[in-house]
Amino acid sequence: MSDNRIVKAIKQKSKSMEAEMSFFDHIEELRWHLVRSSIAIVIITIGVFIYYDKIFDVVIMGPSKPTFWTYRMMCKIGDMLHSSGWCFDKIHVDLINTEMAGQFTLQINSSLLIGLTLGFPYLLWELWRFIRPALHEKERKAASGFVFYASFLFALGVLFGYYVISPMSINFLSSYTVSDKIKNLFDIDSYISSVATLTLATGAVFELPILIYILANLGVLTAKIMRSTRRYAIVIILIIAAVVTPTPDMLTMTVVSIPLFVLYEVGIVVAAIVEKRKLARAKELDL
Repeated sequence: MSDNRIVKAIKQKSKSMEAEMSFFDHIEELRWHLVRSSIAIVIITIGVFIYYDKIFDVVIMGPSKPTFWTYRMMCKIGDMLHSSGWCFDKIHVDLINTEMAGQFTLQINSSLLIGLTLGFPYLLWELWRFIRPALHEKERKAASGFVFYASFLFALGVLFGYYVISPMSINFLSSYTVSDKIKNLFDIDSYISSVATLTLATGAVFELPILIYILANLGVLTAKIMRSTRRYAIVIILIIAAVVTPTPDMLTMTVVSIPLFVLYEVGIVVAAIVEKRKLARAKELDL
């Protein structure tokens, strides 16, 4: 009897050790996926650091120049509307550095930030490679375009934030004064953090359809619920637009709100597609 207990204990111990080893194997695999992602991001960051002069002048400082694409397009729209208020001859951005190592750390931090942004699709792909083996064949097919769509929406959001929200916000905030006696001198860190926050926050917000897809697959969200709560969603979207854009003018809020409304409607379509797939699977199981 005691021998049987010992045998059972040994078997139980071996099973627990196998499960433990399996868990650590998964952790080790995830670590290597993250290591490869980190190496890719570091390589991109080094490339950005090497060519930083051109990137700083063209990309980072772009929204502070009147020759920026957005300002030129606004000027053309103003000409079409016969309104002179849409053209800007000068953007009042006077930047300063207040720390001894400020410009050096600025180059490192902004290079890393750009590296993370450009390396985001590869990071998603590595995470997808880690999750993929745990999914069933049908789940793999259903989520096969995850990396592409998530990367596309993020890139679209980043471009929208960079070309629309950032220049409009910079133009407003740089020219805003409460008194003529106060001169606006902006710290370079403040300028870059503003551009980065507006750009990356918009990229994150544009992932809304992906979030809706995940919640719909989990059964937390349905197209019916989204349609019935559309009026509340409109209020939430307006609040998000107000938070994302530091400018109080209605034009900027409207420009930001419109894509979010479109994304919400796209999310309803996505949720409806997920529901149809679930019904189709249920019918297949019944058969």
